[in-house]
Amino acid sequence: MTTEEFRRLGHAYVDWVADHRAGLPGLPVVPPVGPGEVATALSQPGAAFPDGRLPEAPQPLDTLLDAVDRVVVPGSTLWQHPAFFGYFPANSSLTSLLGDLLSGALGAQGMLWSTSPAATEAEQVLLDGFARALGLGEAFTFSGGGGGVIQDSASSAALVALLAALHRVRPGWRETGVDGRERVYVTAETHSSLAKAVRVAGLGARALRVVDPVPGTQAMSAAALAGAMAADVAAGLAPVLVCATVGTTGTGAVDPVRDIAPVAAAHGAWLHVDAAWAGVAGLCPELRHVIDGVGLADSFCTDAHKWLFTAFDASLLWVRDAAALPAALSVTPEYLRNAASESGAVVDYRDWQVPLGRRFRALKLWAVVHALGLEGLRAHLRGHVAAAVALAGRVRAEPGVVLAAPPTLGLVCLRYVGADGGPDDAVTRAVLERVNSSGAAFVTHTVLDGRYVIRVAVGGVATEATHVEALWERLCAEAGTVRATSTLPRP
Repeated sequence: MTTEEFRRLGHAYVDWVADHRAGLPGLPVVPPVGPGEVATALSQPGAAFPDGRLPEAPQPLDTLLDAVDRVVVPGSTLWQHPAFFGYFPANSSLTSLLGDLLSGALGAQGMLWSTSPAATEAEQVLLDGFARALGLGEAFTFSGGGGGVIQDSASSAALVALLAALHRVRPGWRETGVDGRERVYVTAETHSSLAKAVRVAGLGARALRVVDPVPGTQAMSAAALAGAMAADVAAGLAPVLVCATVGTTGTGAVDPVRDIAPVAAAHGAWLHVDAAWAGVAGLCPELRHVIDGVGLADSFCTDAHKWLFTAFDASLLWVRDAAALPAALSVTPEYLRNAASESGAVVDYRDWQVPLGRRFRALKLWAVVHALGLEGLRAHLRGHVAAAVALAGRVRAEPGVVLAAPPTLGLVCLRYVGADGGPDDAVTRAVLERVNSSGAAFVTHTVLDGRYVIRVAVGGVATEATHVEALWERLCAEAGTVRATSTLPRP
């Protein structure tokens, strides 16, 4: 492709992106397709891959857009839709797409400082800046002895934190591996990535200790943690890592990091704070209470690709000790040796992650903060929190529906109740299914205390208060329809 061909097609592709985003409100959030329908559409005669075969001859790139319009968009759950309230948001803003375009154009492989000095140092400066803006403290900056890195996901962040913790607790771990006595402490609400990290690291499921919550909450009890760790030590086991969560996926629970930190420290365990969704709220001084105590942690993670305008993948991980990750992860074959690395004056991010290679992710984050500034990012967060507060108020005032857990930032969990005031799982489930099948909005669920709960996560790039109000009206309408057709007593 010549540069002029790229210019022509680039305009066409950018126009497609702009038209697609502008037209999102008129599309169903959830595609009306069944399993196998997209594959069939792509494999039928005259389609992109007839009979499942790849094309032998070159195809005009213009026609790819036609296939995307005909097959991909109608078969996609539209995460950027303003009525997408499921899981947690995926903020693939147009601003970050422009930064990603620059990253792809440079095509840098930033595994070493020497392979791309700008990719490395821009990331260092950005992560130091965000550490300060979030109030993490200078200890998490490179100048303060720590530092940050952009991982692909919070799952990878948890894994490398666990590996660093293993190396710290067992200095011979790199040579001998684990011995089966290692223990990792979580709650029932901790993200499943921690359970997966324990498996990947070879510890086995038996290494995972589920700590009881503070009574009446889903947040980790520091007292229960202390008891569990003391019992394990008495049994000859080795506490390795405690994961405190700020904003659990299920209900938005916030573990008391400040209370947990001294318990972990007393047993020499690494404290990792998983704030994948909620951590960015620390940019707003009035919301920073959710990350209280994180300055006492060994590592802290929050995702720019969830609630901070940045296209996946961009998970921000900080450590207090800049040597911790390289000590656990560095493997240096001869072909990677170079004068800059051996001088000790540079950061080689390949030693801060599991893969060797890495993209110039910092450019899309840079584009976002350049275009919006901290003021714009704070306004984005505050608007969603205000919309969620208003939704929670509507739930409190409406008969037959209750808050299933205290709202946290942009997350509201609700469930429907019967005439006796008890949870009505059948109605809650039916309302969720009707809302999603309508295509007008998308919400997801969790189970809390054995009961079905609807989660409403407010945080999409294009989501405004009016979209949240429309969702509430849809929920009320569907609940009325479900109850009108039910033989059960109405509240």
